Amino acid sequence: MKRLKSFLGMLLMSVTIIIVFGLLALINPTPLDKINNTLSDTAFVFHKPKPADKRIIIVDIDEKSLKSLGQWPWSRNKIAKILTNLTKAGAAVIGLDIVFAEKDNSSPINIAKQANIPINTLDDYDKILADTLTKTPVITGFIFDLEHKNTNTAPNSNALYIQRGKDEQNWLLEAKGVTPNIPIIQNNALASGSFNTIPDDDGVVRRVPLLFSYDDSIYPSLSFEMIRSLLGSKRVDILYDENGISNIKVADLTIPSDRHGRLYVNYHGGAKTYRYISAVDIYNSNFNQKDIQNNIIIIGTSAVGLLDLRSTPFSNAYPGVEVHANVIDNIINQDFIQVPSDNIARTLTLIAISVISTALIIMFTSPVVSFFLSIGFLALLETFLYQTLFKEHILLNFAYPILATLSTIFILSFVKIYKEYKQKELISAKFAKKVSPQVAAQLMKNSKDIFTTSQEEITIFFSDIRNFTTISESFENPEKLINYLNTYMSPMSEIIIEKEGTIDKYIGDAIMAYWNAPLRVQNHADKALSAAIDQINHLKKLNQTLQKNAYPPIDIGIGIHTGLAIVGEMGSQGRSDYTVIGDSINLGSRIEGLCKTYGAKILISGKSKALLQNEYRIREVDLVQVKGKNQAVMIYEVLGYGRFEGKEKELHKLYLYAKRLYSEARFEESYKLFAQINKQYPHKLYALYMQRCKDYQNKKIKDFDGIHRFTTK
Repeated sequence: MKRLKSFLGMLLMSVTIIIVFGLLALINPTPLDKINNTLSDTAFVFHKPKPADKRIIIVDIDEKSLKSLGQWPWSRNKIAKILTNLTKAGAAVIGLDIVFAEKDNSSPINIAKQANIPINTLDDYDKILADTLTKTPVITGFIFDLEHKNTNTAPNSNALYIQRGKDEQNWLLEAKGVTPNIPIIQNNALASGSFNTIPDDDGVVRRVPLLFSYDDSIYPSLSFEMIRSLLGSKRVDILYDENGISNIKVADLTIPSDRHGRLYVNYHGGAKTYRYISAVDIYNSNFNQKDIQNNIIIIGTSAVGLLDLRSTPFSNAYPGVEVHANVIDNIINQDFIQVPSDNIARTLTLIAISVISTALIIMFTSPVVSFFLSIGFLALLETFLYQTLFKEHILLNFAYPILATLSTIFILSFVKIYKEYKQKELISAKFAKKVSPQVAAQLMKNSKDIFTTSQEEITIFFSDIRNFTTISESFENPEKLINYLNTYMSPMSEIIIEKEGTIDKYIGDAIMAYWNAPLRVQNHADKALSAAIDQINHLKKLNQTLQKNAYPPIDIGIGIHTGLAIVGEMGSQGRSDYTVIGDSINLGSRIEGLCKTYGAKILISGKSKALLQNEYRIREVDLVQVKGKNQAVMIYEVLGYGRFEGKEKELHKLYLYAKRLYSEARFEESYKLFAQINKQYPHKLYALYMQRCKDYQNKKIKDFDGIHRFTTK
């Protein structure tokens, strides 16, 4: 049920992402449109385009021409000479990316008029150009104003435009004004077309209008009119579907466009991809006729000072005349990038597929696997969009499917990781009661390795409350007894955890803990012993509080031993726990039990003592063989941190001497010395040795080995 709920929750989030990006795709806000344009531009940059059509030639009004023929604008007799030379060389069609909006004031006839000089024999450069146009296949250019209205008349169109399937909406770009050529030039031209190149909001020219609407009439672009004139077709069909314009037909050519009749330019590379011939070379007839014959000629400029530079996906300084060259190339070679009229529907479909696919990957795989699979799917999506663009020549929206996929990866991965984090946090909270936070964190990282059963050297710790049965009988209320016990257990457990220990279990009033598992702990014997000393010290303060509240004081014994043990996950198939087992554990428990016998607070084994790095007040207690063990171990009492000083030091020396006498079976001497010590400093340990010395003297033991053998636990 929990998994189903999680699945439905993530599915709901996926549907929400689809709806959000679907709405954004319908609105298409400018920032996201710019992202889409940037992504598609990047695809163009990495794509190796087809070679430019060699039949398209640009006659360039370049810096060389300006230096030779003078600053722009040139007198129109010079333009006429260039057009004449191109026509003589056999140009198929010539397009002028230039508008002659005013009379040529450099004409002798205009100069003479201004000076009141007879004009009968003077040249009129405008008329010379107009006469030239009647003899040349020239398509003149003009400019539409899409923002400011004027009353100028656009050039007459030589074509019949038939709109098929059109609704009431005008889908073509609608001009408000026009800047035409002067009448004498316009009326003598073969045809005319607008050379507007309208950039997107980011200033990049990606789409070029093929047709415009002005004063309820349709007018062609310069590049489209050059193609139409070259084909000799008088008819143009504009085909519509429910989304707007779908394509434009002229002669046998079908040109796919966007809904507004714009062609998405399939650029063939950066600037100067097409062949450029300097205008001055045409003027001086300094060119190879074969470069012109039967070719398509566009006259324009690449000179920086004439400000006809555009921004394209390939360059920020791209000659505007070359944009027209690319459009013509796309049309005559049918090498289109089609923006389908149903692009919105396709985008919505891609968004849905991308989000659902990514969501399924994240829902049913681990975070690491889902990350790599999601990145792989994202790469697959980008490859699909790239292949669709350059293999199928269909430009789909890059931004929304990619951004929707990235959002799905981020949001669902975050949710999944957050849920796992909360789950691990819950587990960690439970483990934190048993182990240190560091160990709990490591358990979360790689529980598989940690829980693997192995043999490790550990320091085992047992503590037990003295006379707890009697204490518990004094409590009539069980709840108060539990609170009393918890008051003791809580600080004792915290001390163990602070010292990097692992609490294995609570056995009634006893605590079992160990060090150096599941993680390695440096100086584990020291940390176990310091935990024991800190508990004894804290117990003094705790007992003061207990007595103030009329509770009985607590006395404990602690046993510590270091040795090999089996550590790992143990138990039944249905129920298991991370724990430790082995003889070392049993010996640690026995040592704790001996605290009662010797009147000690803390007893440690010789193996633990051998590993200690810090200074402690330790005294040798006894060489013992506990029940169930064949090997004797030396046990030591720990009295606290530091070293023996002053009277305590003297007492310790005296005790060691008495102990040595005992081990040498000099029981009478040992007895006297222990009696002397016990009289001054009464202690159960001294009394015990006094009794043993008496017993051994009476029994007259031979071959004394100093081992005290316990027959009970």
